[in-house]
Amino acid sequence: MKKFKIRVKRIEAHQLNDRLLLINLYLTQALTLIVGLIWILFQGRNPFGLLAIPNELQFVYWGLGLAGIMLIVDFVLSRFVSDESMDDGGINEMLFRKRPVWHIFVIALVVSICEELLFRGAIQHAFGPYWTSILFALIHVRYLKHWLPTGWVFLSSYGLGYIYIYTGTLWAPIICHFLIDFISGMMIRFRRKEEHEST
Repeated sequence: MKKFKIRVKRIEAHQLNDRLLLINLYLTQALTLIVGLIWILFQGRNPFGLLAIPNELQFVYWGLGLAGIMLIVDFVLSRFVSDESMDDGGINEMLFRKRPVWHIFVIALVVSICEELLFRGAIQHAFGPYWTSILFALIHVRYLKHWLPTGWVFLSSYGLGYIYIYTGTLWAPIICHFLIDFISGMMIRFRRKEEHEST
């Protein structure tokens, strides 16, 4: 009887083309959204109720404030920590460096809504912000080779969980998550453009 061996080959960033990267991104986010919605429904909660926009605008300030703090910390880390320590395998570079601004906006919006619905809306409701943040750090697998970005993703997630608890609305972490991804994506895009023009 023949024995079959299944080999799982890990794909590195340089092996992905733009089309595969986008397909992977959107499929992953669709799966995240579906799992989040199903989990919330099994909890006996209404996902549309979670996405209701509050009358008070306090959640906007919390989202903006935390995003500002996180961007400042990220800037400081990028200045004082080696690129190798913060390496994500080149995924963000590939994703944003040639992307039109409208598409960076769409990616940031899709990712922030899908991930916050699952992690803050469903998982945090079940396990609390600490274990949710551990899971959030683990799914950002491209950072796991380095302790510093993994720790930073954990702390960022905990901050998102805190403002969700404090404001009582998912829109606070969604706004924060969106701004971080959008501004980071824009920085990658226009930094690379400037570097290309200067050479």
